[in-house]
Amino acid sequence: MRKRTRPAVMNGQISQRTFQRLLALPPPLRLRTFSILNRPPPNYAGHVPLTLVERGALALGSAFGSLRNPHRHDLIASLGEATAKPYFISRLRKAMLANPTGRRILRDKPRITSQTMSLEWLRQLPDNTVGRAYAAWLDREGVTPDTRDQVRYIDDPEEAYVMQRYRETHDFTHAITGLPVIIEGELAVKAFEFANTLLPMTALSLVAVVRLKAAERKRFFETYLPWAVSNGLKAEEVVNVYWEEELETDVEVLRARLGIEVPPDLREIRKVLRDKNKADMAARDAKNRLGAGMGV
Repeated sequence: MRKRTRPAVMNGQISQRTFQRLLALPPPLRLRTFSILNRPPPNYAGHVPLTLVERGALALGSAFGSLRNPHRHDLIASLGEATAKPYFISRLRKAMLANPTGRRILRDKPRITSQTMSLEWLRQLPDNTVGRAYAAWLDREGVTPDTRDQVRYIDDPEEAYVMQRYRETHDFTHAITGLPVIIEGELAVKAFEFANTLLPMTALSLVAVVRLKAAERKRFFETYLPWAVSNGLKAEEVVNVYWEEELETDVEVLRARLGIEVPPDLREIRKVLRDKNKADMAARDAKNRLGAGMGV
């Protein structure tokens, strides 16, 4: 009986063609495509160059991990960086380059930290200013400007800054919309940001909607998702806001300029429902005690 050798030859040809295609890639991509032994040097402080396999593994691992624990900000940050290339973070950088304010931000590269922004000064600003609203939101939610992770997995230094800028200004979006950091509020902001920036991580984060209770999920789909999509699409790209120059601007003036409508107050809605549930429970308990006292 003759041995069948053709598949082996074909496999050898396929392997040879694949290898030739890899060699034809540009050197930086070729290096990260099939070698971790010759990892390129970092392009900026803290940068970690990844192979394509490593990037894919980082995306999958951080996606599942952040779904299990939405409070793992490090995993959410890694998911954002792993899925930002090859198109999305480049598109956002081009949007900044096409905007006069965006170009100034890229030139100046300001950072938002507790060292660069005095919260004490912000707390003393007049009511309804952007800075006062930002400081009040930070105080109410118990977070600081320093809670944002450093970008590590985006290769281009300027694109890495764009991601860092998005990350550090995320809380300003919360502040001018009034949406809290609870899962329901975070999902609404992420939906707004996806419509506004197209960053995949913001859309992938919406999978966490499965963690909402039935009433919360219904409220999200009926109220906050439509608000997020409508406002995210029609608003100016918020990455082009030079927030450091808007701190003394009236919040309503800035929202009008950007084209952002205020969503229903989520904390107030939840408080009203909690108070109603407590009142209903107290009424049932009183009725049961009255019935027991009358021997019913």
